Amino acid sequence: MSITDKPWLTSYDPKVPRSINYRIEPVTAILDRAAEEFPGKPAIRFKNYQINYSRLKSQAGRFAAGLARLGVAPGDRVGIMLPNLPQTILSYWGVLKAGATVVMINPLYMETELSHIIRDSGLKTLIILDLLWAKQEKFLRSLPISTFLVTRIGQALGFPLNWLYALKAWRQGQSPTLPRRDTRVRPWGETLRGPRELHHAPEDPKTALAMLQYTGGTTGLPKGVMLSHYNLGVNVQQAHAILHAIGRMPETFLGLLPFFHIYGLTVGINFATDCRATIVPMPRFDPLETVKAIDHYKPTVFPGTPSVYQALLQLKNLANYDLKSLRFFISGSAPLPQATTQRFSELTSAEIVEGYGLSEASPVTHLNPLVGTRKTGSIGLPFPDTTARVVDLADGKTPLRPGLPGELVIKGPQVMSGYWNQPQETALALKDGWLHTGDVAVMDEQGYFFIVDRLKDLIISGGYNIYPREIEEVLMSHPKVAEAAAVGVPHPSRGEVVKAFVVPKPDQSLTRQEIMAFCKERLAAYKAPKVVEFRERLPKTFVGKVLRRALRQEDSQPPV
Repeated sequence: MSITDKPWLTSYDPKVPRSINYRIEPVTAILDRAAEEFPGKPAIRFKNYQINYSRLKSQAGRFAAGLARLGVAPGDRVGIMLPNLPQTILSYWGVLKAGATVVMINPLYMETELSHIIRDSGLKTLIILDLLWAKQEKFLRSLPISTFLVTRIGQALGFPLNWLYALKAWRQGQSPTLPRRDTRVRPWGETLRGPRELHHAPEDPKTALAMLQYTGGTTGLPKGVMLSHYNLGVNVQQAHAILHAIGRMPETFLGLLPFFHIYGLTVGINFATDCRATIVPMPRFDPLETVKAIDHYKPTVFPGTPSVYQALLQLKNLANYDLKSLRFFISGSAPLPQATTQRFSELTSAEIVEGYGLSEASPVTHLNPLVGTRKTGSIGLPFPDTTARVVDLADGKTPLRPGLPGELVIKGPQVMSGYWNQPQETALALKDGWLHTGDVAVMDEQGYFFIVDRLKDLIISGGYNIYPREIEEVLMSHPKVAEAAAVGVPHPSRGEVVKAFVVPKPDQSLTRQEIMAFCKERLAAYKAPKVVEFRERLPKTFVGKVLRRALRQEDSQPPV
């Protein structure tokens, strides 16, 4: 392609290269370099617990050796089902150093979702929080898992908080005991006790599988996105090129985005470690606790989502907390309203950088310039060595001129090799090397891209991706439901929430509370419908397909 085919190259900041000479290495080399160059720099801070880079690397190596003693071999899949804790970060690096493949799992998943991911990935080892284990022990024991490594929040605390937390948990009945005679269930800390370290390096980082990142699809069942060590490492190097000012000064990253999400993992762990930054994990999002953490830890970089920023702005006492340490906000997963950008700039003087990505691309493909022009509503410019096109919706091939809407397709070294055991789905997503995003976009004359619609009926609520088909399957399993559809409707703080349209069976009486309770038992809380509307019929095409877009258009106002 000529420069006229890549107009974004002329819109780059002067310090951003048009192409990068990438390091071909395992993604764990990021941690190794940080430990070598800044061994005493705090890598993680959590409450009164702190670990430096030298010790984090050593502990990751011991954890890898411990996994090997348990029978984990290179190429095996290991699940990590934890909130944002120091153990999450250490486990991530340890699994990779064992030569195994990481499978990050949302701790909010219910049994159906968990069962599919565990069986589809073939993982035999699962790292899990004790509270989650106690909640789902009976179900988890039924799965083909050979080893459960169970950790406690208290293991992420130093003395005396670890003792105080244990006492409080015991008093509140939240201190489950592990079965002593079950060899399948082992304490997480046991894996760190051996003196030996293991630092396995794959022979070919370009093909060695580092992660299976599960993401939904048109079928409603999550698909395992295959990301290599090279994919993940390249995306970090690309991010460094665009975000060229981050990492030049001592940085502290607020680890609020879930690490089980590819955006949170890439930016909050991989990129943060490559910046030699201190990571401050936060297990859950609470607006007040978040501003208290900013005031206390003085982070400089805050990766987040629009719904997070909007929720913080709704705090009545926000002005009582010092947010001036923040230098950069990195926003993704949904469009960032201009009013939110302006308000945060006034409060913090920080730069807000909006971008775009998807699991299939490790995930970031576009980002607004750090210094140059940022256009309202734009996802920014493609990363170096990332080619993006807007193609005709009818044939999926013909590039369109600037200003015309079409499907956004992407090609670059951060793009996945395909979906795990899903050749047909892979063929639909990857065509002639181009990743078809399913998003409708427009590119302007300067190479800035704007997302204007979605081909898929994806619902984005609070940064989480929700697929209507999965919700509809649950609704249709209700004995009183004849037809159902799920769509996203606007919400002032979460971006969207799920609305269910339900057609009851003849002579059946249904209530909103009955539907919501039924869904809450079978879906993660953020997926359960927040609004329910009963209909006599649903709008359909002439072949009987429900018109979700028509339903969204009918209900374009935020719910009360």
